Amino acid sequence: MSRSYNHILAKHEESGGLPLIRHLKGVANAAIAIARHVGLDEELARKGAILHDVGKVSPLFQRTLKRGYINQPGFVFRHEIASLLFLSLFPEVERSAIIDMIVAHHKSILNDINERGILDLDDNMNCFARHAYKFEEWSPIALAILNECGIETHSISRREAENNYEFVVEYCENRTLNFSKWKGLLMAADHYASALEEKTEASLDKLFIRPNLTFYNRVHHLYPLSYVNTNDERKHTLVTAPTGAGKTDFLLRRCKGRVFYTLPFQASINAMYDRIKSDLNGTDAQIYLLHAASNLKVRGKNIEESILQHHLGASVKILTPHQIASIVFGIKGFEAMLLDLEGCDVVLDEIHTYASETQAIVLKIIDILKSINCRIHVGTATMPSVLYEKIVKLLGGKSEVYEVKLSNDILNTFNRHIIHKVDSFNCCNNIIENAVEENKKILIVCNQVKRAQLLYYSITEKHPTIKKMLIHSRFKRGDRSRLEQLLKEDFNNSQKACIVIATQVVEVSLDISFDVMITECAPIDAMIQRFGRINRKRTNETIGKYKDIYVIRPSKDKSEALPYDIDILQKSYEVLPNDRLLEESSLQNLIDMVYPNAKFINLDYSGVAFTDGKWMIRELCHNTKSALLEVLDINSAICIRDCDKEEYLKNPLDRMMLEIPVSYKSIAYSQLIQINSGSRPFIVPDKSYDSEKGLLMEFAKSEHFTKYEFL
Repeated sequence: MSRSYNHILAKHEESGGLPLIRHLKGVANAAIAIARHVGLDEELARKGAILHDVGKVSPLFQRTLKRGYINQPGFVFRHEIASLLFLSLFPEVERSAIIDMIVAHHKSILNDINERGILDLDDNMNCFARHAYKFEEWSPIALAILNECGIETHSISRREAENNYEFVVEYCENRTLNFSKWKGLLMAADHYASALEEKTEASLDKLFIRPNLTFYNRVHHLYPLSYVNTNDERKHTLVTAPTGAGKTDFLLRRCKGRVFYTLPFQASINAMYDRIKSDLNGTDAQIYLLHAASNLKVRGKNIEESILQHHLGASVKILTPHQIASIVFGIKGFEAMLLDLEGCDVVLDEIHTYASETQAIVLKIIDILKSINCRIHVGTATMPSVLYEKIVKLLGGKSEVYEVKLSNDILNTFNRHIIHKVDSFNCCNNIIENAVEENKKILIVCNQVKRAQLLYYSITEKHPTIKKMLIHSRFKRGDRSRLEQLLKEDFNNSQKACIVIATQVVEVSLDISFDVMITECAPIDAMIQRFGRINRKRTNETIGKYKDIYVIRPSKDKSEALPYDIDILQKSYEVLPNDRLLEESSLQNLIDMVYPNAKFINLDYSGVAFTDGKWMIRELCHNTKSALLEVLDINSAICIRDCDKEEYLKNPLDRMMLEIPVSYKSIAYSQLIQINSGSRPFIVPDKSYDSEKGLLMEFAKSEHFTKYEFL
């Protein structure tokens, strides 16, 4: 009869104190399932998974899991290093894979951000001694646990343990430029089993299901792409078509395996998630959603489904290009993402041109995806010819890329907007008045949150009784999710006049169809996307019917033009027709006039993990997330209201509902307190947030706390 080792824990007592032996078995089950899918040795995967955390038996680690334990400054104990003291239990031929699985599943082996990788610590002569502390006392327990998990064991002396340690260090010192599939496998299995715990084994049959996409074989005379044959033997796809032509169906019909579907904005991703979930309802396909606030979208579903969103093995995963960007920069976990992506179909929908950094990253993503045998399908309504040709070349040329474009005759059946150029918002007062009288739905789009808020104040004053909404990125994530739902289900279907004031958050794939748009000038490709929210519904009755869009002349002030380049705004405004129909067949020409020579940023520097078909990162190492943030100039931060602080600290599962995303620059110098929990939010005064208007930056400063709030 086996002895119980449930008192040896893998997780902190306050989180339930998961027994180590149960965790090891859960990770092993997940590792076997993943290895089976990716073609790695299942038994070797099981062995590495069983060994990976056994170093947690050490009393130095167990004491850190006790209630009331206070971390000691300077104390370093890496349980993965202690686990590898048992390496000699395995044949020499298996050891390299086992080391790969274990040694860096938490820390890069070298130049770890906190200098806790094995080669960082090896500079300290006490590294082995620290990890072998009381080894003779705790190693028999570790061996017994391994034996109970099906590993053949023998007694290991301290000297044998030291030899194992030295073997691992030498192995790590000799790593060359590459990435390790074994490391990716263990990280994926460990995260999966840690999240699902006792539900791990039961959920494994949901992984790596190839979706049945026959639903998308439907045809309809309103969607010309539904009649285009997808049975072309070329591996990759590049389709150019306007909104409403059936592009999503076409791209999915081109897919043969599991699908990663990328879109640039949260709202568009949520809409696509809803759509594909509905389309594939009744099949066994597992549809996952991944972006900064994806947990909110699946909130209310069973907790298992919520957890799975962040893990590998989806039938269809909808996400942003930035979520895949970890593979470009070798960010922690990139090996696991590469395993998940390998051999899959990846849809890159609506690549934006005006963000050159993002464009460069997408090109790098395409390069890497091609190297891991992905089938890549690019869909766009708005792409400069110079970028188009670069993507075709990157994918292997015309012999490898199935290119699909609609004829001008078909394109012109998608004409739906009359464009009017105006000098300012003040010129639009009568336009709004008339639209309200005619019971029209009005969408007003600003490029900056502050201007959207000011306009909302003004519209509220002038039209106090008209139903209205403000939506932008600086709402609590919970409020933002609620507003998106309200926009789609209530405002979009309104039979009476309503006014929505928004920023870029409405730009792509948000399924709304309004009657009139007033918009600040944006880059031509972004504006074309915005225009798609007006007269969107394509029916026999709407073809040949046009609705009005009013575009405001861009300011000559560079700060007013942000987040866009002022020259691009001016060129975009100049090429638009005035008081005339915008013809779909002319859009490519307009885009090429604005972007005649796209500048492709060179990302080939030491922070990029893949260049010229080769991996440029040391195996078992990864870069910090800051490498990605710096290039994209994301530098995002999180705020929460002072009155939400207690709830944020008390209920980790509800934290995301309370978070308000902002740019780091906008908040970092306001002398606000930042708490060291969750996303490390800045605490803003209660008066700086309004559920109707969002975060009011002018009040998000320390001097606006009340005396009560300070107390």
